[in-house]
Amino acid sequence: MEDLLQKAIAEASSMGATYVEARYHKNDYFTLRARNGNLIDSSREVEEGVGVRVLVDGSLGFASTSTLSKEGVLEAVRRAVAAAKRLSWLMKSPLRLGPGRTGRVKYEVPVAKSFENTPLDEKIGLFRELWNRGREVVKEASLKVMFNEYVESLEEKVILTSEGAYVRSTIPRLYFGYNMVISHPQKGVVQRWREFGGSGGFELVEKWRVVDTVVEEAGTLGRVILEARAPPSEPVEVLVGSEIVGLMAHESAGHPSEADRILGREAAQAGMSFIKKGMRGFKVGNENATVVDDPTIPGSYGFFLYDDEGVSARPKYLYREGEVYEHLHNRFTAAEYNTESNGSARAMNYASEPIIRMSNTYVTPGDYTFEELVEDIEYGVYIKSYMEWNIDDERWSQRYVGLEAYLIEKGELKGFVRNPVLELTTKTFYSSIVAKSKDLRFYAGTCGKGEPSQGVPVWFGGPDVKLTKIRLSVAPG
Repeated sequence: MEDLLQKAIAEASSMGATYVEARYHKNDYFTLRARNGNLIDSSREVEEGVGVRVLVDGSLGFASTSTLSKEGVLEAVRRAVAAAKRLSWLMKSPLRLGPGRTGRVKYEVPVAKSFENTPLDEKIGLFRELWNRGREVVKEASLKVMFNEYVESLEEKVILTSEGAYVRSTIPRLYFGYNMVISHPQKGVVQRWREFGGSGGFELVEKWRVVDTVVEEAGTLGRVILEARAPPSEPVEVLVGSEIVGLMAHESAGHPSEADRILGREAAQAGMSFIKKGMRGFKVGNENATVVDDPTIPGSYGFFLYDDEGVSARPKYLYREGEVYEHLHNRFTAAEYNTESNGSARAMNYASEPIIRMSNTYVTPGDYTFEELVEDIEYGVYIKSYMEWNIDDERWSQRYVGLEAYLIEKGELKGFVRNPVLELTTKTFYSSIVAKSKDLRFYAGTCGKGEPSQGVPVWFGGPDVKLTKIRLSVAPG
C-alpha cells in the first residue's frame, strides 16, 4: 500500500499538483441485530480503497478507488487532478495550506479481549439476557420492544502526503445500541434510544455494564410512565444531567466551532454557525462555560492521534471560561485564519473527502458531588436523560425534552416529572451555569455532516450542571 501511495504522490506532482494527500483506508464491520431477544440480522461489510486529494492552481480535487492496483490508483490521481483544474477558474481566491504539525508515526489501540476470540454465542446471549431481564423489572406497564444493535469494527489507515507526513493507524471499535418501548393501556408510551461506543475490544461490554444499565433503565422508565406528573409551571432551578449537557456541548459548541461551517461551506447542507470570523473572545457564557474537544482520550469512540491530513491531534478549547476561544481547523481553514491546523480533519471512509469533524466534545467538570448540587435546591427539576431535541441551523436556539426527570423539593428527589421541556438559547444556557459536578461522563453517537453525508464516531459528555431559575414547559404525550 505504501508503494501505491508513493506512486500516487509522484504522479500527481508530475501533473502540477503543489500538494498531494494519498490515504489507504479500510473499515471492516461485523454487525448483529436483535428484536425482543431474537437475532434478526447478521452481516459483514468491508470498505477498502484509496482516496487522493490534490491542490492544483489553488483548487482542491478529490477522487477515490476501490481498485487497489497501480493503474486503479493512478486513474484516481488523474481524476482528482482533472477535477481540481476544472474548478480552479471558479475560485474567488486560491486555496492555501496553513501549517500543521505533521508526523511520521505508527499507532494502534490495544485490545484486552479480542472480538475473534469471543464466542458468537456470548454475543447473541447478551440480547436474550437483556430481553428476559428487562421484562422482569417492568411491572404494571409492559416492555413491548427491545431492539439491539451490536457492531464490531476495525479501522486501518495509511496516510502519506507530498510534504512528508506518514501515519499508519489501527483502531478497533465496539458499538452497542438499544431501543426499548414501554407502554401502558391508560398511561401511554415511553421510548428510549441509547448508544454505547468506544475504542477497544469485547472487554468494553463489561466496562459499560450494559446489562445492568439497560435493566435499571427499563425498571425506571416502567415507573416513569405510571407515576410521572407535569413539571412546575413557574421558573425553577434546573439540574441538567450529563447526557443532555454532553449533547448541548456537541450541538451548541462543537458544530458552531467548525471553521468550514463558520466560513459557509456547510450552509446548504448541515447549517450555519452563530460564530462568525473574527468573533474570538465573544462572550457566550460565564466562567463555568468551558467546552473542550479532545480526540486523544484513551478508549474513546472518537479516538485518533493524527488526523487524515497527517496532523497531530490535541485537545481544543472551543469555549474557555465563557468566551469563544478556538475553532476546529484543517490546514485549509487554518490558512484563512492565519493560524495552524489543530488536527480536526476526518473522513468516514476511503471514498470520502476529509472534512472538519468533532471527536470527543465535553463541558469540563466542576467541584461538587451530585448530592451537593441537589441539597441546595429548594424547589426544582432534575432532567437526567432526553427523548428528543431540536436546534436551529445557526446552533443558537435549543430545545430538549426530558425522559427520566425528577422533582426536587428541599434538597431531595421527590418523584418523576413527565416530559419537561428545556428551551433556551445557547448563550442563556452557558450564562446560567452556577455549579457543576466533579463527575465527567461520556456518551456515544455518530455525528453526521457533509454532502455526500459522512457519519463518524464521537463521544459527547460533561458533568451534571445546575442552572439558575428557568421556566420549563411540557411536551404532549
